[in-house]
Amino acid sequence: MSEKPIHRCLQDHFAFSAFRPGQEAAIDCLLAGRSALAIFPTGGGKSLCYQLPALLLDGLTLVISPLIALMKDQVDALRQRGITAARLDSSIGPAESQAIYGQLADGSLKLLYIAPERLANERFLNRLQGRTIALLAIDEAHCISEWGHNFRPEYLKIARLAAELKVGRVLALTATATPDVATDIRRAFDIAEGDQIRTSFHRPNLHLTVSPCPAPERRQLLLQRLRQRPPAPTIVYVTLQKTAEEITAFLCAEGVPARAYHAGMKNEDRTAVQDAFMTGELQVVVATIAFGMGIDKADIRAIYHYNLPKTLENYMQEIGRAGRDGQDAHCEILACADDLTVLANFSYGDTPVPESLAALLEHLLDQHETFDVSHFELAGLFDIRPLVVATVFTYLELKGVLRATGPFYDSYKVRFNRSLEEICASFDTQRAIFLRDLFATARPGRVWIHLNPEESAAALNQPRGRVTAAIGYLEEKGDLELQATDLRHGYRRQQACPDRKKLIAELQQTFAEREQRNISRLRGVLAYAEQNSCLTRHLLNYFGETGASDCNDCSRCIQGERQPLPRTAPLEPGAAEVEIARRVDAEKHPCLTHPRQLARFLCGITSPAALRAQLGRHPDFGALGSLPFQKILGMLTSATIP
Repeated sequence: MSEKPIHRCLQDHFAFSAFRPGQEAAIDCLLAGRSALAIFPTGGGKSLCYQLPALLLDGLTLVISPLIALMKDQVDALRQRGITAARLDSSIGPAESQAIYGQLADGSLKLLYIAPERLANERFLNRLQGRTIALLAIDEAHCISEWGHNFRPEYLKIARLAAELKVGRVLALTATATPDVATDIRRAFDIAEGDQIRTSFHRPNLHLTVSPCPAPERRQLLLQRLRQRPPAPTIVYVTLQKTAEEITAFLCAEGVPARAYHAGMKNEDRTAVQDAFMTGELQVVVATIAFGMGIDKADIRAIYHYNLPKTLENYMQEIGRAGRDGQDAHCEILACADDLTVLANFSYGDTPVPESLAALLEHLLDQHETFDVSHFELAGLFDIRPLVVATVFTYLELKGVLRATGPFYDSYKVRFNRSLEEICASFDTQRAIFLRDLFATARPGRVWIHLNPEESAAALNQPRGRVTAAIGYLEEKGDLELQATDLRHGYRRQQACPDRKKLIAELQQTFAEREQRNISRLRGVLAYAEQNSCLTRHLLNYFGETGASDCNDCSRCIQGERQPLPRTAPLEPGAAEVEIARRVDAEKHPCLTHPRQLARFLCGITSPAALRAQLGRHPDFGALGSLPFQKILGMLTSATIP
């Protein structure tokens, strides 16, 4: 493919006269039939690297992204340019889904955006079989690496699915790949080192500042910063949902209009905040990290981190949302060491109790050669978070103990859009008899009928695949609406008799190491905030850009001296804290019998068993949340608490 069609496509479809750094190299690689890894900073133009080739390649471009906001914005923008693009996510209704499936079937759809979780939908995967997938684009590709800051087990399976679906080429995209993470991504998708395109993360228009500030003084310092600059689009990042609400109320009371944004809000409320911010009606958003991913707003003038960022990768993403128009933007951390406790406690809360992990593994190894489970049910049974349960299965697959045979839904809710007789009339006699017999196995309801594919297949002495294929076909034709429920995952044992004791010890060690890696990243944030040297150079070195010189612009370059972060919260439990722990322990809640379970409860960290027991409403839930998890755990395992 010559440069001329590429540049013509760039001008005609995207109204750009030139490529940004790295874009043309990535596109050339894909059009030559090779897979590529693009490591561009936030706002560096990653999306064009798959949107433009999608128009020049024969077949579908499938885009995997975990961000509904990004999918919505990009699909809307592509449609405005006359490009056939669509997204499938939880906000799409049945009628729109059917229209999208129709475009997928007739080949008119050029780009389809999905979340990685949709790859666990067997009906969706069946629809992709036999389709020409010219390009698979994977956004946030660092999630496939267990060395990354945001490891997600479902991402590990994308490489295998890419091979099974026979995709033409893969484009992995990320803004936060350290050298180790980049190596992991290339290995997973067989990307040559020469086809890794990395552009500089240095943004001279972003002015970086770290301001040590005791926790009680941060509100006033934030207010001062907001008042001393002209009103402009601003994001204030906080760690907790509660903090977002409290700071929003404080700013509004002080005459600074602001809105909160966090995952605990209703979808329509979050959408209203985002829309108001994008249109300029709202200038200040106080948000957790749930806000901003995929937000393409060019004129954000300030990013304040009211709390320390969780990792330097998070920080790089978040400040990268400022100043995309090339104009000056201010990025400041109001740094207090108290934040380290809350952030570290989150990491400790994800690590399963060793005994619970061992019990889960024993349960899985006692299953038949082929079996299926609900991750959600296992989470409640063994008091291990669902994401961690999924990660356990991923590790077992990587170790060759299990092989996933495919996810499936244990039951369907079906509502006919026309009568069964009308549906059957459009088929030959044999197929009509099969459909009548199939729906006769369903349990009737007032509006929806309930059908279990496994039970129906057994009753009809037919393969389960024929049942699900028939239901999917009728849904695609619009004859019925379908709601799948009770997601289950099928597995097959690969090793007849693994060394159980060794396997359990290895996985317990793996989770302990993951915990320490997370804590190490947190220490990296502290080192960044307390260092003497250039802030910009420190960040560039972290992401593999060696040889960078001082920026002569950041607060460290200007002020020079290292300032230890202030700490106001206690680090050691006192008599009052011991008494609270003793009081809860004496209540003998079945889900708080292990010291680690009790420590999580006292720190305000939820778990499946505690949620089921509604202990989140307990008056002492989170009572010791300002103390380090390890200190509480040590107190609980000492003689102080019998």
